[in-house]
Amino acid sequence: MAANYNKLWKLLIDKKLKRTDLRDIAGISTTTVAKLGKDEYVSMECLDRICAALKCDVGDIMSFSHSE
Repeated sequence: MAANYNKLWKLLIDKKLKRTDLRDIAGISTTTVAKLGKDEYVSMECLDRICAALKCDVGDIMSFSHSE
């Protein structure tokens, strides 16, 4: 399974936020933002911080794709 954060990027666009804004309001590192941009796994703690900052659920910011 592969993580996919396209929902997060769409949500940021809808809220008129940039990736640097996400970093600041969620208190996550630039490394974490880079991992999200590459659809790499990040910790549940980071996902929880993002969800709290954006007032959403984890399903609103990510999905998993099953590779064949």
